[in-house]
Amino acid sequence: QVQLVESGGGSVQAGGSLRLSCVVSGYIISKTCMGWFRQAPGKEREGVAAIDSNANTRDAASVKGRFTISQGNAENTLYLEMNSLKPEETATYYCAANVGLTYCRTFYWSRADDYNSWGQGTQVTVSS
Repeated sequence: QVQLVESGGGSVQAGGSLRLSCVVSGYIISKTCMGWFRQAPGKEREGVAAIDSNANTRDAASVKGRFTISQGNAENTLYLEMNSLKPEETATYYCAANVGLTYCRTFYWSRADDYNSWGQGTQVTVSS
């Protein structure tokens, strides 16, 4: 059974930084496509970044140059470094795994329905 547990959320002022972590058990993250998503109240869940088994990464246009996805293979943990945060990025952030797929599909990596395992989420609040 795959389990994903996020942490690292919190409250920051605009322009601040946070580092999210997602500890995974039951599967080796370096063998699959892993992603970070976020969902604000009343909005759809959107893909933020993804990384595959070869450490190739994909980022949403809105976070390029500010967010960095990475993975610590020894600790089987996924990370999301977020810099220059904006108030509109206030949301619950989720990590997800596409267990069984070693690459992140080009046109689908940012779609929530392309992933089959999810964490419970961690809240990020950015104040102006």
